[in-house]
Amino acid sequence: MTLSPKVGQRTTDPSNGGRRTGRVSGGAFAGMNRTSVNESNLHRQQGDDVQPRRHGQRSSNGRARSQTERDPYHALKMQKALSAVPYTQRSSVKAAIQRTEDFEDFPLLPVVQESIASQALSGMTDIAPTPIQSLAIPALSRDRRKMKRDPAHEPDPSGMDQFLLAAETGSGKTLAYLLPVLDAIKRAEMADVEQETATSKLRNTARKDANSGDVEPPSIVPHSTTGRPRAIILLPTSELVTQVGNVVKLLSHKIKFRSALISSAYTPKVIRNRLFSQSGIDVLVSTPHLLASISVSDPNVLSRVTHLVVDEADSLLDRSFAPSTSTVLDKTTPSLKQLILCSATIPRSLDSYLHKRFPQMRRLVTPNLHAIPRRVQLGVVDVDKQPYQGNKLLACADTIWSIGKAANEGSLIGNTEGKITRLLVFVNERERTEEVAQYLNSKGIDSVALTRDTPESRQSEVLAEFTSRTPDNVATRPSSRTLLSTSTMPAKRTSPPPKRHLANTQVLVSTDLGSRGIDTLAVRHVILFDVPHSTVDFIHRLGRTGRMGRRGRGIVLVGKHDRKDVVKEVREGMYKGQALI
Repeated sequence: MTLSPKVGQRTTDPSNGGRRTGRVSGGAFAGMNRTSVNESNLHRQQGDDVQPRRHGQRSSNGRARSQTERDPYHALKMQKALSAVPYTQRSSVKAAIQRTEDFEDFPLLPVVQESIASQALSGMTDIAPTPIQSLAIPALSRDRRKMKRDPAHEPDPSGMDQFLLAAETGSGKTLAYLLPVLDAIKRAEMADVEQETATSKLRNTARKDANSGDVEPPSIVPHSTTGRPRAIILLPTSELVTQVGNVVKLLSHKIKFRSALISSAYTPKVIRNRLFSQSGIDVLVSTPHLLASISVSDPNVLSRVTHLVVDEADSLLDRSFAPSTSTVLDKTTPSLKQLILCSATIPRSLDSYLHKRFPQMRRLVTPNLHAIPRRVQLGVVDVDKQPYQGNKLLACADTIWSIGKAANEGSLIGNTEGKITRLLVFVNERERTEEVAQYLNSKGIDSVALTRDTPESRQSEVLAEFTSRTPDNVATRPSSRTLLSTSTMPAKRTSPPPKRHLANTQVLVSTDLGSRGIDTLAVRHVILFDVPHSTVDFIHRLGRTGRMGRRGRGIVLVGKHDRKDVVKEVREGMYKGQALI
């Protein structure tokens, strides 16, 4: 059978001046005698109306069809900023993680192995590496000569190994890069000792020859390590500098290396004494702004760096931090042997930046990246309904009272009276933190605000209450009222003292300042006062709970002007265990 040559051709319409018109797309026989598929009309063949329909308009069968029914996760796609990770890659990574069951399987020095149980994870039972540690530690600790012979890894032409560690929040990324870096420092120190021994032998031989003759041997002066660290760890805030610096200090007791942490929280005299200590320095923990400014006056500070770690890379490589971070990176490149970027998310901006500047970078990504763990539950409170009637402040206070009372009743039943319940409340605007904190205090809830305007010394003091790793009792820790007496809140109370008080409960009201990298292991509940602007903020804020395998709960307060469709799709993705992309 052969088709007519007129099949698929446009016809002329006499009523339209003889102009050609398109084929009528409607009717029962609209799909006959076609030689190509019209993709724009596919949805019409699936039962949709012929005429375009606005969002929420009812179809021919009387049922309202929304855009999310035809396009799943449409609301998240509208504000998607994350780079996609193929699920085939996630499956292959799971198989690689299962091969490692213990820290002893890693190629680390014995002294580094001993420090894991005695220092880094002391007091913890059933110690086992996390997925990111199973992926990163063997790759970062591998001999560079062996890596060049590995066909699966293509080294950079400059000789610098480049890695990106990407894993969900609370998965142990700090130890994942710290242990290999410290192992490399100790190996380099052992090599320096051998070289120094050989140099001293040559010096003694030359001295004997000088004594036997009249020739004076040349004087050999070794280079000083003062102000010239081997490894640098960059972090965006002084709070993270203190947090990571404490872990580094803890490991130095067993591994025996010299470290220092500097940030704008310390005076210039303290920074100078720590950086240019007479005993030298091996590991430096700092912020990029401070280190870049120091390197301008003293470029030798970055002349001996072999390992550079850029933690929270998605923040340090954005518009605000990129100039300072790039300055440090450019000045350390001549001596750099290993570059490590670490992040809990891979935004599209970071992904494109890495493809352009570091095309050979090896990416170590865990299967649950960009996914909120199932152990974290997400609840929704509709502020527009009874009894709140649109009062989000009242809804927040009532939610905290419910959580605090339930925790106190459970503590009495379990004979653990005095245990403090800690909650984080996240808002989108910095000006709103003080308003929320003052309202909660007026309702008898001990609350404190944390913003960029808070003095850095106070920031560290406040965060110390929420980053404790052990259950706290009122008798052993200062109360929230003590914290509030020295906080940045006004001295005058704008409301009368509360008639009742919620005992054993502390609340921290913050912006995204408290959602990046802070190890809030003591926090079990997170309240999102405002719906986050993007999925990146959702991941980081909800990542403050449910850390290190523990259970947690997040509660979103949804009002009239909030994106309810985004909250709905986040809950669906969490229930299915899918990545929020």
